[in-house]
Amino acid sequence: MYNFREIREAICSETAGWTASRTPFGVDWKENLSKLKAQEVFAGFIEETVAEAKRAVSEPVGVLPFSLFHMYEKQGTRLEYERPYFDRRRRLAGLVFATLVEETEEYLPALEDMIWEICNEFTWCLPAHLEHGLEKVAAFTHEPESVIDLFAAETAHSLAECLYLLEGRLNPWIIYRVKKEIEKRTFLPLYEEPARFRWESQTHNWSAVCAGAAGMALLLLETDKERLAGVIDRLVRAMECYLEGFLEDGGCAEGIGYWIYGFGYYTYFAEMLEAYTDGKIRLLDNEKCRRIAEFPLAISLSDDSFVSFSDYSGRTGLSPGLVCKLAERFGLEVPYMSAPRFHGDHCYRFAHLSRSFFWSKGELMGHHTPEGEWELEDLQWVVSRREMEGGLVAFAAKGGHNDEPHNHNDVGSFILHVNGSSLLTDLGAGVYTKEYFGPKRYTFLHNASRGHSVPVIDGLEQQSGREFAARVVEKAVEPGAVRLVLDMAAAYPAPHLTELRRSFDWKAASGGQEGTLVLTDRFGFEQTPAALEEVFVSRAEPVLSADSVVWQSAGGSVALAYDAAAFAPEVEVIPTEAHQGQPVMVYRLMLKALEPKAETVFRGEFRVTTAGAAGAAGAGEGSGE
Repeated sequence: MYNFREIREAICSETAGWTASRTPFGVDWKENLSKLKAQEVFAGFIEETVAEAKRAVSEPVGVLPFSLFHMYEKQGTRLEYERPYFDRRRRLAGLVFATLVEETEEYLPALEDMIWEICNEFTWCLPAHLEHGLEKVAAFTHEPESVIDLFAAETAHSLAECLYLLEGRLNPWIIYRVKKEIEKRTFLPLYEEPARFRWESQTHNWSAVCAGAAGMALLLLETDKERLAGVIDRLVRAMECYLEGFLEDGGCAEGIGYWIYGFGYYTYFAEMLEAYTDGKIRLLDNEKCRRIAEFPLAISLSDDSFVSFSDYSGRTGLSPGLVCKLAERFGLEVPYMSAPRFHGDHCYRFAHLSRSFFWSKGELMGHHTPEGEWELEDLQWVVSRREMEGGLVAFAAKGGHNDEPHNHNDVGSFILHVNGSSLLTDLGAGVYTKEYFGPKRYTFLHNASRGHSVPVIDGLEQQSGREFAARVVEKAVEPGAVRLVLDMAAAYPAPHLTELRRSFDWKAASGGQEGTLVLTDRFGFEQTPAALEEVFVSRAEPVLSADSVVWQSAGGSVALAYDAAAFAPEVEVIPTEAHQGQPVMVYRLMLKALEPKAETVFRGEFRVTTAGAAGAAGAGEGSGE
């Protein structure tokens, strides 16, 4: 990257800063907003935004009392406080962008009240991100109101961008209060406090989001260029740490949701810093960033569906402004993107919304996800998607290890996807609580290996840790065909296990009737195990017959054939909750070895068929994903 001399010279240059033609977004945002308003594809986005502003005017703001603030420490739950907290950010964004798109003063009184309420918050940091317990909070290097977590940094950026976008329209008291609060809560902790925040040296989304959001607030508000140069240099070092978290394949082990989050803020900050310095500092101009930018296309399963390994739940709308900017910058093909949605992000991150207004390109919306095969060698992921007669089918599998960011114990997990439904799935993220990120993390179904389509050996699941890993024995990736062989014995703490070789053989010819996956597990033991189970996880209820199983959704089905003389089926039905607390039902199919041997082989053949190819006019409406 850049050393401090280069950063200081670029920032302190007489040409650095904002001008009438050089904006923080790198584009004429007013002109782009006018173009967006004229395109039908964005009509729903604008309607949702204006509706939110009207709601914010008519409904009272929810309070953030101590009883909710204390809930995380008291019982380890987060949503009680976070829902009204994020509702305030939702209102803020709705009021700002409705003011811009409708070119009205109607919403300004409610907006000023909302900004004042946010400035009144005890801390912009979430309770879950403070030190745990009052004694630790009191002993921490920073007071609660000056702790910079993801959302404190995002709040500072949101308010700073509000001032920029509504220059000359807000009451001077509001402008004064916002600048004072950001100075106290964000700038001073970075400029004057010698103690570093943990995120400054982390290699996942925290470093990019905290540094990026705080850095953008500084670029928007700080007028002392020497001071600005010193803090930006500090934040660029955090960005270097973030990029270190990616290996050469450009893959994000945290999944597409955290890619949008972390690389989004990296990109937003990089583009703003490049604009501020008149192109002298260009943090995106490297081959690694180009590969990272390809990640959404690599892990798409179908339109708006993505590989759900780790703490990601499989279905998302990409942030269109981000993807359009990266496609333009690197000349990339884009996966399917629906038009932006105001309610697409439950945290209502201002940076995503503003870039969706100013960077989105209507001509890139709605193109169906193209077929193709991808391999992420460092992550040990493979993805194949093919257009069948009647729709898209896809297969994804992973090796890896069990000490990844937002780790799940999931070495050898795989997904079978048909027309928008992952019928054999990875559950993704559960509800975030104190215990979810504590010592009990792997008691939760979503994180434990029992919540993944991997074996259970002598009653033992996979364990967490870098040593619990897979080794790629063989790999061949060709159009419509993938072979991946993993040695994954090391993922299990089974003392008598000497071999576990999992083979995936996937074939799906474009325009064909179905995709097929042959899954073969070869087990070797020093002594005969007492029990051995193959496990397959779905949100669709499996239908059992003599020697086969079928999972079905409106878009198609997955059928498994296996040796019923050697394995007996049993279905476990588990009610649980998705990431935002929505109730979901999970079905674990367990195929139990009737007579486990010292050398046991399981072979299952999966047929993945679209509803159109099967002529399944009467197909059931399975839940899928």
